Amino acid sequence: MTLLFVGLALFLGAHSLKIVPGPRARLVGALGETGYKGVYSVVSLVGLVLMVRGYGAWRLEGPPLLYAPPAGLSHLALLLMALAFVALPAAYLPGHIKKTLKHPMLVAVKTWAVAHLLVNGDLASVVLFGAILAWAVVDRISVKKRERAGLTAPAAFTPHWQADVAAVAIGLVVYGLFVWKLHLWLIGVSPLAMASAV
Repeated sequence: MTLLFVGLALFLGAHSLKIVPGPRARLVGALGETGYKGVYSVVSLVGLVLMVRGYGAWRLEGPPLLYAPPAGLSHLALLLMALAFVALPAAYLPGHIKKTLKHPMLVAVKTWAVAHLLVNGDLASVVLFGAILAWAVVDRISVKKRERAGLTAPAAFTPHWQADVAAVAIGLVVYGLFVWKLHLWLIGVSPLAMASAV
């Protein structure tokens, strides 16, 4: 449990520096842009590793069940995850998906978190996915406020359908790999087994 909380603090803390620009500006001033990015990457990676290990260890201990997900929600979760996997590459491709979603990376994170909360009612899962969902919501609100204040603006681009096709293709291929084997190999749980058990 402690590892999960420390991991969340490090990972989400590092990713929250852009929400409050003051600390980030001071760190960049002290470390330089390259030094800041290096420290940011290391802290984020350490946080991610601790988060994953802490979550797995807590689940093995048998955390309390806060709610029992209704039967059938695993199918909805699979659909939401497909959308999340498409939104993720769309964040880096100048297509209509990116233009419509505005911030597809945050959309992917929120969709991923909601999908996992639909099918995991134990305390460890609620802490992990709930914290990440809350961070993504706060980050999106912060982005809106910064854009309205003129402090930042999304990069202008002309959307191309080819980018959308690439985002869908990449997203669905990676999604298929995760559903088929990668999720079981990395996390120890098969999404297909959960869905077929309903």
